[in-house]
Amino acid sequence: MNKNSTQTAGNKIIENARRYKEDREKGYREQALKLYSWVCGRCTREFTHKNLVELTVHHKNHNHDDNPSDGSNWELLCLYCHDNEHARYEEQVRYGSDIVSTAENNVGGTHNPFADLKGLLNQK
Repeated sequence: MNKNSTQTAGNKIIENARRYKEDREKGYREQALKLYSWVCGRCTREFTHKNLVELTVHHKNHNHDDNPSDGSNWELLCLYCHDNEHARYEEQVRYGSDIVSTAENNVGGTHNPFADLKGLLNQK
């Protein structure tokens, strides 16, 4: 096998892996966006169609292949909170710190986008 054919084979492997990842993400992302309000589970920032690309699906157990259709392993987090969650997790794994995954020790956001829905509907 020459150098060019090795590079081509390597490029195909990388391309297939990226395509698999993108296809997998499309499936659970679309499901999660249908199941949950478009609000970050940590900072309670609200999202619209205009900025929805900044809302990510976080896997609570950090296993991206664990995607139950009921969404029990997912939570929606903004890019910043998602990065923070993974940084904390990596620190715990690498250094054995006492920091526990935020998903386990944080009750999440306290924002309720439907808190006064009945009142708003009665105004009409």
